[in-house]
Amino acid sequence: MRHAVGRYHYARVVSDEQIPPVEPHADLPEPDNDDRADKRVPTWVIRAIVVFWLGYVTVGMVNSLWDRLSGLILLLLISLFLALAIEPGVNRLARRGWRRGSATATILFSVLLAAGVFVAAIGTLVGTQIADLLQNSDTYIVESVDRVNDAFGSSLDPQEVVDEFNRPDGAVQRFIDGQQDNVVQLSLQALNGMLQALSVLLFTYYLVADGPRLRRVILQRLRPDRQRKLLDAWELAINKTGGYLYSRALLAILSALFHWIVFQAADIQAPIPLALWVGLVSQFLPVVGTYIAGILPVLITFLDSPVKALVVLGFIVVYQQVENYFFAPRITARTMELHPAVAFGSALAGFSLLGAAGAVLALPAAAMLQAIIGEWGERHDVIDSELTAINAPGRRRAQDET
Repeated sequence: MRHAVGRYHYARVVSDEQIPPVEPHADLPEPDNDDRADKRVPTWVIRAIVVFWLGYVTVGMVNSLWDRLSGLILLLLISLFLALAIEPGVNRLARRGWRRGSATATILFSVLLAAGVFVAAIGTLVGTQIADLLQNSDTYIVESVDRVNDAFGSSLDPQEVVDEFNRPDGAVQRFIDGQQDNVVQLSLQALNGMLQALSVLLFTYYLVADGPRLRRVILQRLRPDRQRKLLDAWELAINKTGGYLYSRALLAILSALFHWIVFQAADIQAPIPLALWVGLVSQFLPVVGTYIAGILPVLITFLDSPVKALVVLGFIVVYQQVENYFFAPRITARTMELHPAVAFGSALAGFSLLGAAGAVLALPAAAMLQAIIGEWGERHDVIDSELTAINAPGRRRAQDET
């Protein structure tokens, strides 16, 4: 027994001495592959970087193409607009036995002739006024200075102003000499405008003269149901473009008529060309057309009498308000069915993209888009609510009481 206990004690002592002490804070060996895996870039980051640079390059390419092709796109849109506008007339002549090419050329020539007569009349009027202003510049300067002195109580010497105006090294002569250096640039711009107008005429002619053939080529690639949808969309475009031109023409006639009456009563020079200028420019140039149209008659009248110029300006402003709240909503609602807010927003968008021509083209485009969207989907009855009530408040209250 004592021998066994001694052996047990000896074995425990030996084992305690042979076992090395374990340090409580000994460092464990680090793993080999886990840290490397954690240090890799996530896949979604790489994808995001690739998508960003692809989008950046794509946007740059689109902007570059738009800068180079925006002029061509504008010419094509103007040509398409003119083609949609004159195609009903060409179809009428074709049903009477005319060839489409001859009918298209006749209508385009008539439009060009009317536009040329209008531009020639306005150009002659403006040229006459400029020649008269230069010939009698001393008289106009003296009268203007006298009016300024009477209105503001100043003491300007009219003769000093005349001498400054006629001095060879004065500011006026330097301005005139500076404008003479731009004659070549203006001539090149005029030539470029003529080439663009010729391109529009050629595109318009082929779109109308070969319209049926072009549509047949397109329809051959479509199923019968899609062919009907495409033809319906084309007829809708023709109707909306015709409605736009009809409404603008009616408003232009009304505007020219009322302005001619006022110009004739005020004994203004060339009342008919000025009235036509105000009527056409104010209607066919949205957003800024009214202001551009009113500048010319006001300036021409101001050379004759500032009082008459104020009368003309006041009538233009008053008539514009009457047209916006009385004439335009009734005529446009029956021809285009385009909400005024939609018309104004589309004109601004077209002007920001393609300039003045874009503002003109935006209205029929918005009318076509609104009509196409209106044909999609089902329509349901609207529930009664104050937020959807169209009647006037007094009338609504009377209906509620009954």
